[in-house]
Amino acid sequence: MPIRLAIVDGHTLTRYGLRELMTQQPDIEIVAESGSAAAARADIWRTRPDVVTVDVSLPDGNGLGLAREFRDGDAGLGIVLLTSQEEDDVLFRALETGVSAFVAKSAPVEEVLAAIRHAAVAASSFTAAGLAVALARRRAATDRVALSPQQAEVLRLLSAGLSIPAIAATMFISQSTAKTYVARLYEKLGVTNRAQALMEAVQLGLIRYEIGVRADRAAPTDGELHAVSRVAAPA
Repeated sequence: MPIRLAIVDGHTLTRYGLRELMTQQPDIEIVAESGSAAAARADIWRTRPDVVTVDVSLPDGNGLGLAREFRDGDAGLGIVLLTSQEEDDVLFRALETGVSAFVAKSAPVEEVLAAIRHAAVAASSFTAAGLAVALARRRAATDRVALSPQQAEVLRLLSAGLSIPAIAATMFISQSTAKTYVARLYEKLGVTNRAQALMEAVQLGLIRYEIGVRADRAAPTDGELHAVSRVAAPA
């Protein structure tokens, strides 16, 4: 039986290219094509493919979020995330989302096909060509930014959405001391505000990227951009 494949991508040319590529593969059959997250939800439910390719950027949503929905709904569905964003943090977010494979759109054709075939037989096993190198870069960066237990606690509280007064109350310190602790954490990470700190911490693997956390959990009072809905506390 051929691999039943669904394609989810907002770019018509990309869908066309994938379709043309798959027509040359006797072991792969396209059963659905979707140009948006909304259409994909209905198409995947209707066609029940073995594997779905999902673009990270969709016109009506985040491909990582859609992939998480698919994984939560079907543990056996092979999910291949295709992306033009080859940054390490996107790769690690894909890994945490539970996809089967992560492939750059600039990758060779053979790599794309290998990812689809891998996903068909090992949906719960993650593969990515640059994973080992990305892990090495993350380890090196984390070693350079080793946080003290105090700084790790401040980062945990910031990622949970606590304001400076709330951090002070939680750590049983004055607000002035809490501000000093936060400032020292920013200096350690090489950033100037909460949003930058959280995103830098995600990239370093100090805190975990998470999709779908309620945005009203945080109430920054210092004018910083609210970004804590995208991360969870460190393990």
